[in-house]
Amino acid sequence: MIQKQQSMVFSPFMGIYDLVIPKDHLLRKINELVDFSFVYEELKDKYCHDNGRTAIDPICMFKYLLLKSIYDLSDEDLVERSG
Repeated sequence: MIQKQQSMVFSPFMGIYDLVIPKDHLLRKINELVDFSFVYEELKDKYCHDNGRTAIDPICMFKYLLLKSIYDLSDEDLVERSG
């Protein structure tokens, strides 16, 4: 079952993001310029809308795959970097 994220829950640490990530960083630009809502339209026939467990938001999954592609990461790379 897919549910669109109704509201964004921002971290109380967003101020740190603004201090650490440069205004001209590629990922910041992508986030500001790309409307990812097309992902819902592309996948609407792939999910049941009224049955089953709630799925991870497809936009989050799409962004995850985009990051893996941009930074040429494998699942093993992500595990090593995270901990």
